[in-house]
Amino acid sequence: DNKSLGRFILDGILPAPRGMPQVEVAFDIDANGILHVSARDKGTGREQKITIQAGTGLSPEEIEKMKKDAESFAEEDSKRREEVEVRNQADSLAYTAEKTVSESGEKIPADVRTDIEGRIKDVRDALSSDASSAETIRNAMTALSEALQRAGSAIYGQPGDGAAEGAPPEGGEETPAEEGTVEGEYREV
Repeated sequence: DNKSLGRFILDGILPAPRGMPQVEVAFDIDANGILHVSARDKGTGREQKITIQAGTGLSPEEIEKMKKDAESFAEEDSKRREEVEVRNQADSLAYTAEKTVSESGEKIPADVRTDIEGRIKDVRDALSSDASSAETIRNAMTALSEALQRAGSAIYGQPGDGAAEGAPPEGGEETPAEEGTVEGEYREV
């Protein structure tokens, strides 16, 4: 169990899309063992600080009990951490896939788009179920990743979108010269 030493609220953060707000948090322990914590929103410049004094209010027996509990639950905590990380990765992948489908719309063939939307639903369903294991979520993520790769191949494989005009086709061979065109050398005088 964690023991709260202090709290503060950094408010005034403007509404923004996921991942956009940037909060800089600094922890500083001085020579007297006093903890100084500050958080600053880089966008608005708002800052909040708190100072934690040395006294925790825990007896040595309570501290020892907490250490033993931490050791006994270490494996369970590790599994839980892995599950949370997988869930966060899956949520991020589903968000990215939804954004890709909405932004690329017409460029993705209908069958691939339908497949991606189904895979997104599978990932969201796995995330919404508390009974889903990390392995189940990983399998749904793998299927969604493969569908996104097919979409990428379809988007970048479309003629006129990826290759620069005048570039030689795949394979590096030059196209035959048009009738009436003559190659020549020149030198500057």
